[in-house]
Amino acid sequence: MPATKTTASESRSDSPNIALSMKLPRKADFEKALLKQYTKAVQLSQKAGHQVSFRVVVDPRAGAQTISNVEEDPLVRENPFPVEEAGEPDDDLQAALAASRARGRRRVAEILGDDDMLTADAFSELLGVSRVTVNTKRQNGQVLGLDGAKRGFRFPAWQLDQDGRPYAALPKLHGMLAGAWAVYRFLVSPHGALDGRTALDALKRGQNGDVIAAAEGVARGDFR
Repeated sequence: MPATKTTASESRSDSPNIALSMKLPRKADFEKALLKQYTKAVQLSQKAGHQVSFRVVVDPRAGAQTISNVEEDPLVRENPFPVEEAGEPDDDLQAALAASRARGRRRVAEILGDDDMLTADAFSELLGVSRVTVNTKRQNGQVLGLDGAKRGFRFPAWQLDQDGRPYAALPKLHGMLAGAWAVYRFLVSPHGALDGRTALDALKRGQNGDVIAAAEGVARGDFR
Protein backbone atom coordinates (compact mmCIF):
# COMPACT_ATOMS: atom_id res chain seq x y z
CA MET A 1 0.00 0.00 0.00
CA PRO A 2 1.56 3.35 -0.98
CA ALA A 3 2.70 5.82 1.62
CA THR A 4 1.55 9.44 1.69
CA LYS A 5 4.06 11.97 3.00
CA THR A 6 3.52 15.59 3.90
CA THR A 7 6.88 17.24 3.50
CA ALA A 8 5.95 20.92 3.84
CA SER A 9 3.46 20.71 6.65
CA GLU A 10 4.56 23.96 8.25
CA SER A 11 3.20 25.93 5.28
CA ARG A 12 -0.08 24.07 4.88
CA SER A 13 -3.03 25.63 6.65
CA ASP A 14 -5.18 22.51 6.30
CA SER A 15 -2.72 20.33 8.26
CA PRO A 16 -0.39 22.62 10.23
CA ASN A 17 0.53 20.00 12.79
CA ILE A 18 1.26 16.96 10.64
CA ALA A 19 4.86 16.23 9.72
CA LEU A 20 4.20 12.88 8.10
CA SER A 21 1.24 10.62 7.44
CA MET A 22 1.29 7.18 5.89
CA LYS A 23 -0.51 3.89 5.67
CA LEU A 24 0.35 1.27 8.28
CA PRO A 25 2.12 -1.35 6.08
CA ARG A 26 5.10 0.93 5.27
CA LYS A 27 6.81 0.27 8.58
CA ALA A 28 10.39 0.93 7.43
CA ASP A 29 9.52 4.34 5.99
CA PHE A 30 7.63 5.29 9.10
CA GLU A 31 10.49 4.27 11.40
CA LYS A 32 12.88 6.37 9.30
CA ALA A 33 10.59 9.38 9.56
CA LEU A 34 10.16 8.82 13.30
CA LEU A 35 13.94 8.79 13.82
CA LYS A 36 14.29 11.98 11.76
CA GLN A 37 11.64 13.71 13.83
CA TYR A 38 13.28 12.56 17.07
CA THR A 39 16.61 13.98 15.88
CA LYS A 40 14.93 17.32 15.18
CA ALA A 41 13.41 17.26 18.67
CA VAL A 42 16.79 16.69 20.30
CA GLN A 43 18.38 19.52 18.34
CA LEU A 44 15.58 21.97 19.13
CA SER A 45 15.56 21.08 22.84
CA GLN A 46 19.31 21.65 23.08
CA LYS A 47 19.00 24.98 21.28
CA ALA A 48 15.98 26.18 23.29
CA GLY A 49 17.24 24.91 26.63
CA HIS A 50 13.96 23.31 27.62
CA GLN A 51 11.74 20.40 26.67
CA VAL A 52 9.97 20.03 23.34
CA SER A 53 7.47 17.44 22.14
CA PHE A 54 5.83 15.75 19.18
CA ARG A 55 3.03 13.21 18.91
CA VAL A 56 2.84 9.83 17.22
CA VAL A 57 -0.69 8.68 16.41
CA VAL A 58 -1.44 5.16 15.17
CA ASP A 59 -5.03 4.55 14.09
CA PRO A 60 -5.66 0.95 12.98
CA ARG A 61 -9.26 1.76 12.09
CA ALA A 62 -8.17 4.39 9.60
CA GLY A 63 -5.20 2.28 8.54
CA ALA A 64 -2.78 5.16 8.97
CA GLN A 65 -0.25 6.64 11.34
CA THR A 66 1.00 10.20 11.73
CA ILE A 67 3.84 12.11 13.35
CA SER A 68 3.22 15.70 14.39
CA ASN A 69 5.72 18.55 14.10
CA VAL A 70 8.18 19.20 16.93
CA GLU A 71 6.86 21.97 19.16
CA GLU A 72 8.25 23.87 22.11
CA ASP A 73 6.31 23.42 25.32
CA PRO A 74 5.07 26.85 26.44
CA LEU A 75 4.27 25.62 29.92
CA VAL A 76 7.94 24.93 30.55
CA ARG A 77 9.00 28.39 29.41
CA GLU A 78 6.31 30.25 31.33
CA ASN A 79 6.55 28.16 34.51
CA PRO A 80 2.89 28.82 35.45
CA PHE A 81 3.16 26.93 38.71
CA PRO A 82 6.22 28.24 40.56
CA VAL A 83 7.23 26.19 43.57
CA GLU A 84 8.09 28.01 46.76
CA GLU A 85 11.26 26.85 48.43
CA ALA A 86 10.58 25.21 51.74
CA GLY A 87 12.51 26.54 54.67
CA GLU A 88 14.35 24.50 57.24
CA PRO A 89 12.05 22.61 59.63
CA ASP A 90 11.61 24.34 62.97
CA ASP A 91 13.17 23.07 66.18
CA ASP A 92 10.04 21.19 67.30
CA LEU A 93 9.76 19.35 64.00
CA GLN A 94 13.46 18.50 63.98
CA ALA A 95 13.17 17.15 67.53
CA ALA A 96 10.13 15.06 66.55
CA LEU A 97 11.93 13.64 63.52
CA ALA A 98 15.01 12.82 65.59
CA ALA A 99 12.86 11.09 68.22
CA SER A 100 11.08 9.09 65.51
CA ARG A 101 14.38 7.94 64.01
CA ALA A 102 15.65 6.96 67.46
CA ARG A 103 12.51 4.89 68.11
CA GLY A 104 12.99 3.20 64.75
CA ARG A 105 16.58 2.28 65.54
CA ARG A 106 15.58 0.91 68.95
CA ARG A 107 12.81 -1.17 67.39
CA VAL A 108 15.21 -2.59 64.79
CA ALA A 109 17.66 -3.49 67.55
CA GLU A 110 14.89 -5.20 69.52
CA ILE A 111 13.78 -7.25 66.51
CA LEU A 112 17.30 -8.31 65.60
CA GLY A 113 18.04 -9.14 69.21
CA ASP A 114 15.33 -11.82 69.41
CA ASP A 115 16.49 -15.37 69.99
CA ASP A 116 15.13 -16.54 66.63
CA MET A 117 17.29 -14.04 64.73
CA LEU A 118 20.38 -15.98 63.68
CA THR A 119 23.76 -14.81 62.46
CA ALA A 120 24.87 -15.84 58.99
CA ASP A 121 27.10 -18.51 60.51
CA ALA A 122 24.34 -19.97 62.65
CA PHE A 123 21.82 -19.86 59.80
CA SER A 124 24.23 -21.51 57.36
CA GLU A 125 24.80 -24.28 59.90
CA LEU A 126 21.03 -24.71 60.25
CA LEU A 127 20.67 -25.03 56.47
CA GLY A 128 23.75 -27.19 56.12
CA VAL A 129 25.37 -24.88 53.59
CA SER A 130 28.26 -22.43 53.59
CA ARG A 131 28.02 -18.81 54.70
CA VAL A 132 28.78 -17.76 51.12
CA THR A 133 25.77 -19.76 49.93
CA VAL A 134 23.57 -18.11 52.54
CA ASN A 135 24.71 -14.68 51.40
CA THR A 136 23.99 -15.60 47.76
CA LYS A 137 20.52 -16.85 48.68
CA ARG A 138 19.88 -13.61 50.57
CA GLN A 139 20.88 -11.51 47.57
CA ASN A 140 18.62 -13.61 45.33
CA GLY A 141 15.68 -13.29 47.71
CA GLN A 142 15.62 -17.01 48.47
CA VAL A 143 16.08 -16.36 52.17
CA LEU A 144 15.18 -13.40 54.35
CA GLY A 145 18.11 -11.48 55.81
CA LEU A 146 17.58 -8.28 57.79
CA ASP A 147 20.28 -5.63 57.91
CA GLY A 148 20.77 -3.95 61.26
CA ALA A 149 23.90 -1.99 60.35
CA LYS A 150 25.91 -2.45 63.56
CA ARG A 151 24.61 -5.96 64.16
CA GLY A 152 25.05 -7.12 60.56
CA PHE A 153 22.55 -9.37 58.82
CA ARG A 154 20.22 -11.52 60.88
CA PHE A 155 18.18 -14.42 59.51
CA PRO A 156 14.86 -15.41 61.12
CA ALA A 157 14.88 -19.09 61.97
CA TRP A 158 11.10 -19.22 61.38
CA GLN A 159 11.51 -18.75 57.61
CA LEU A 160 12.18 -22.49 57.25
CA ASP A 161 9.35 -24.93 56.62
CA GLN A 162 8.82 -28.24 58.40
CA ASP A 163 11.40 -29.85 56.12
CA GLY A 164 14.03 -27.29 57.10
CA ARG A 165 13.94 -25.44 53.78
CA PRO A 166 13.20 -21.74 53.20
CA TYR A 167 9.58 -21.14 52.24
CA ALA A 168 9.16 -21.36 48.48
CA ALA A 169 7.16 -18.11 48.43
CA LEU A 170 10.10 -15.98 49.62
CA PRO A 171 11.56 -15.14 46.16
CA LYS A 172 8.16 -13.95 44.93
CA LEU A 173 7.62 -11.89 48.08
CA HIS A 174 11.00 -10.23 47.62
CA GLY A 175 10.10 -9.48 44.01
CA MET A 176 6.77 -7.85 44.89
CA LEU A 177 7.59 -5.98 48.09
CA ALA A 178 10.08 -3.16 48.61
CA GLY A 179 13.02 -4.74 50.39
CA ALA A 180 13.72 -7.29 53.09
CA TRP A 181 12.17 -5.25 55.91
CA ALA A 182 8.95 -4.92 53.89
CA VAL A 183 8.91 -8.71 53.48
CA TYR A 184 9.46 -9.12 57.22
CA ARG A 185 6.61 -6.76 58.11
CA PHE A 186 4.33 -8.51 55.66
CA LEU A 187 5.12 -11.93 57.13
CA VAL A 188 4.59 -11.00 60.78
CA SER A 189 1.53 -8.76 60.36
CA PRO A 190 -2.09 -9.97 60.33
CA HIS A 191 -3.96 -9.45 57.05
CA GLY A 192 -7.67 -9.24 56.36
CA ALA A 193 -7.11 -11.07 53.09
CA LEU A 194 -5.81 -14.00 55.18
CA ASP A 195 -8.75 -13.97 57.60
CA GLY A 196 -6.76 -11.99 60.13
CA ARG A 197 -3.84 -14.42 60.20
CA THR A 198 -0.25 -13.43 59.61
CA ALA A 199 1.31 -14.38 56.30
CA LEU A 200 3.80 -16.54 58.21
CA ASP A 201 0.97 -18.49 59.82
CA ALA A 202 -0.64 -18.95 56.39
CA LEU A 203 2.66 -20.26 54.99
CA LYS A 204 2.87 -22.75 57.83
CA ARG A 205 -0.62 -23.94 56.82
CA GLY A 206 0.55 -24.42 53.24
CA GLN A 207 -1.50 -21.52 51.86
CA ASN A 208 1.19 -20.24 49.52
CA GLY A 209 -1.27 -19.06 46.89
CA ASP A 210 -3.27 -17.01 49.40
CA VAL A 211 -0.07 -15.44 50.73
CA ILE A 212 1.09 -14.44 47.24
CA ALA A 213 -2.33 -12.96 46.47
CA ALA A 214 -2.25 -10.96 49.71
CA ALA A 215 1.25 -9.69 48.89
CA GLU A 216 0.07 -8.60 45.45
CA GLY A 217 -2.69 -6.60 47.12
CA VAL A 218 -0.20 -4.95 49.46
CA ALA A 219 2.12 -4.13 46.55
CA ARG A 220 -0.78 -2.51 44.68
CA GLY A 221 -1.76 -0.57 47.77
CA ASP A 222 -5.19 -2.24 48.04
CA PHE A 223 -4.61 -2.96 51.72
CA ARG A 224 -1.79 -2.95 54.22
